[in-house]
Amino acid sequence: MQVTIDQNSGYCFGVEFAIQMAEDEMQEGSLYCLGDIVHNSMEVKRLNDKGLKIIERDDLKNIKDSKVLIRAHGEPPETYQLALENNIELVDASCPVVLKLQNRVKIAYDKIKKAGGQIVIYGKTGHAEVIGLTGQTNNEAIIVMEEADLDKIDFSKPVTLFSQTTKSTKGFYHIRELIEERIKAHKGELEEIDFTANDSICRQVSNREPQLLKFSEEVDVIIFVSGKKSSNGKALYSVCKQQNERSYFVENEEEVDFDWIRPTDHVGICGATSTPMWLMQNVAQYIENHFAETVEI
Repeated sequence: MQVTIDQNSGYCFGVEFAIQMAEDEMQEGSLYCLGDIVHNSMEVKRLNDKGLKIIERDDLKNIKDSKVLIRAHGEPPETYQLALENNIELVDASCPVVLKLQNRVKIAYDKIKKAGGQIVIYGKTGHAEVIGLTGQTNNEAIIVMEEADLDKIDFSKPVTLFSQTTKSTKGFYHIRELIEERIKAHKGELEEIDFTANDSICRQVSNREPQLLKFSEEVDVIIFVSGKKSSNGKALYSVCKQQNERSYFVENEEEVDFDWIRPTDHVGICGATSTPMWLMQNVAQYIENHFAETVEI
C-alpha cells in the first residue's frame, strides 16, 4: 500500500490569502464573514470555532458599526454601498483575479450596452463570484451552464462571453463553440462584431487540469477530497474521473469506502482549490492506518 498526496492540490492563492486575512483579524476578536469563506464545511467549522461568524447577504442590512470580511469570490457594488450606509468596515479579501475580471466585465458591459448587445457569463447561477460579476452589469448578464441555457440569449444581438474563474476550461470552450454555431445559424455568418469570447478562467485553476490528468494516470485509485458546494471541486473531479475510472469523491475521511481500495494499490489523494492540505492529510492517514491494522491482524 502506497498513499501519495498531490502536492499541486489544495488552496489557490486567493483562498489562502482570504483565510490568512481572516485569521489575522480574529486575533483581535470575532469577525463576520459574508458567506462561507471557502466551499469546504470542515474548514468553515475550524474557522467558526476560532470566531468567524458566517452571515448571509440578507443579514448584512441589519448589521451596523461592525467589521465584515469579503471572501475571495468578491462582491457586487451594492455590498460596498450598503457597507457605507451602515458604517461597516469591510475587510476585503477579494481575489485579485476576480477583481480584475469584475473590472473587465464592467467595461465590456458599458461598451456593449451602447451597441444593444449582451454580456453572457459561463458559470453557476447563485454562485458568490457570479453574483459579483453580474452586479457589474446591473444584474443584466445572462448566466449559462449548459446548452439548454443558451435559449436565454438573443442571437440577433452582439454577445460578449466571460467565464467564472473556477469553471472547467473544456466546458467554457464547448459553450463558446455552441454560441458560435447558434449565431451562424441565426445570421448565416459570424462577424467579429457578433461575438467576443473571453477565457477568464484563472490560470492557477486551469493549470491544475493537466496536472491532475497526469497524477490520475500515475496511481491506481484516486480519492478526491472536496466540499460538495465547490464548483471547482466538481470540475476537477470530472478531470480525474475522465483519466481514472477508479476515482471517488469524498468530503472527509469518514466518507472513504475501503471496498474502493485494494491492499496493493497506489492511492492518490487530491482535491480542489478550496480543499485544505490538512484535510487531505487526514484522509491519507486514515487510509494508511486502516490498512496497517488490517495487515497486523
